[in-house]
Amino acid sequence: MIDTFEKIPILIHSDSKSASKKIAHDIAVLIKEKASKKQNCVLGMATGSTPKTLYAELVRLHKEEGLSFKNVVTFNLDEYYPMKPDAPQSYHTFMNNHLFQHIDIDPKNIHIPDGTIEKSAMHTYGNAFEKAIEDAGGIDMQILGIGLNGHIGFNEPGASRNSITRIAALDNNTRLANAYEFNNISDVPRLALTMGISTILKSKKIVLLAFGASKAEIIKASVEEKITERIPASILQEHDDCVFHLDQASASKLTRIESPWLTGEIKWTEKLIRKAVCSLAIQLKKPLLMLSKEDYLNEGLADLLEKHGPVGNINLRVFNGLRDTITGWPGGKSTEEVPRHPERKNPAQKRVIIFSPHPDDDIISMGGTFLRLVQHGHDVHVGYQTSGNIAVSDEFVLRQIDFAVEFDGSFAIDKSKASNIWKEAKNFIQSKQLHEKDTSEIRSIKGMIRRTEARATCRYVGVKDENIHFMNLPFYETGLITKNPPTEEDVNIHMDLIKKIKPHQIFAAGDFADPHGTHKVCFDVMYETLKRLKASNDPSVADCRLWLYRGAWAEWDIWDIDMSIPMSPDQVLEKRNGIFIHQSQKDGVVFQGNDSREFWQRAEDRNAGTALLFDQLGLPQYAALEAFMRFEY
Repeated sequence: MIDTFEKIPILIHSDSKSASKKIAHDIAVLIKEKASKKQNCVLGMATGSTPKTLYAELVRLHKEEGLSFKNVVTFNLDEYYPMKPDAPQSYHTFMNNHLFQHIDIDPKNIHIPDGTIEKSAMHTYGNAFEKAIEDAGGIDMQILGIGLNGHIGFNEPGASRNSITRIAALDNNTRLANAYEFNNISDVPRLALTMGISTILKSKKIVLLAFGASKAEIIKASVEEKITERIPASILQEHDDCVFHLDQASASKLTRIESPWLTGEIKWTEKLIRKAVCSLAIQLKKPLLMLSKEDYLNEGLADLLEKHGPVGNINLRVFNGLRDTITGWPGGKSTEEVPRHPERKNPAQKRVIIFSPHPDDDIISMGGTFLRLVQHGHDVHVGYQTSGNIAVSDEFVLRQIDFAVEFDGSFAIDKSKASNIWKEAKNFIQSKQLHEKDTSEIRSIKGMIRRTEARATCRYVGVKDENIHFMNLPFYETGLITKNPPTEEDVNIHMDLIKKIKPHQIFAAGDFADPHGTHKVCFDVMYETLKRLKASNDPSVADCRLWLYRGAWAEWDIWDIDMSIPMSPDQVLEKRNGIFIHQSQKDGVVFQGNDSREFWQRAEDRNAGTALLFDQLGLPQYAALEAFMRFEY
């Protein structure tokens, strides 16, 4: 019954790497097939973060398995306008850096829209680009990404089904999403050159890639809802050879994943029962204990009633399950035995590691729980996984150096040296080019700023200085948004800390909606470490539970919550004050994403929203709740 909902074929992969390998394999087969017939293979290329892993795999196939691109002709979807081809943000630069300079493609076979064409010549240029595609024999396979608003190429909502290559205005949400490539939002172009929707639909085969939870809603709308120009990707339903390649996160809102009971016979697990019943209550805006038999039958849950009814038993089962997640004792309540408590009673005082991808994720994401763990006497350690140095503004650096120069009294460095650093930093920052890498001195200063804020937060919470661990994972230290792949050194740093502490609890970031992927890399490295330790029966993790929190970008769905920590209004303010210690992240976040709120506002709104949802389902009312999912390793 999946086809009843999904109007475009979908392949769901375990992760972006496996999806990219599959698509790269298909491209390689097509290239070789065309070469055997002495024909060119014409590929439509996309840019952005999504196809990076695909291009990396194509490069690997060329270098390690001899895949030749000599018979390949490429046409890129789009380019910012105006934009010089050698600009760091141009898609000429992107394609050269990630693909073209690493393979044996003939440069004359590369076609990328020219962001320097005069506007008066744009109509002629667009027609010529269309003609070049036609003369090449048409696009054999078009690679696409998808924007959060459903754009394909730079065809924004409202673009005509019949549009061809042209200049298009960029939606403000698109500009916000791409602002990380520029110094600030005002530098992001308002226009772009793009293939039209009609141009894309002429491709013989279309492959769309989408990765990450942030894409889940628009994927569902594109493949399950009606075709509309308000969601350009939905028009791909018209194409007779189009496939969407997704990871687990981007597929999470599809009906087959979100409401599998509507698509056929299923096996009812405890979590799936909670998901079905909570979804029903949220949809009908009813408390859990007020759901009726008719509600179940009207919303496709007859099978659940038949196998686990009557309705009153199911309602109470789900209600009690959620109620049992609520505790004011995140380290377990040692003074009494509490049935079905999320955490075990013993040992009474636990050794705890909070892994924080950036130097503020601990207080932002689980500040209330952080405070409780320390107040209850647990031995709490914090592992700050990266320096977070690229998230400090140049202006803030100058302000701090200026303070150091003006400071009258003893200081860590002598005044003449501070004055020289000030002059060098000021000169560099004032002459700094867009996307120019900071000097090692400035990166060190930015890292120092983040460390001092993190230490101050830990002292505010009550963590001992010797329990603060700055891990400075090497993968992060590029000085640029693009990071290096993690290595054994990153794993070994985690290994050493975990073996040293021998934790009973680990709290780690499970929020993979972070637009720059740092959270996901930090999780992957930490998870790999835990798996290795467990596989070797290492005693350091013999009695350790892993709890995942979510950060400033998203919250757990209520059916995924295994422990929820309530906060009073005073505790919410206490957490807010802890977040405010991170002054370099206050009053303007360097990497804002598409959410204009500050991190403390996001955290409070998210925690208050979780509490409100519990209240609406008929559970106790709190000012805020921090939510955690227990994760097996």
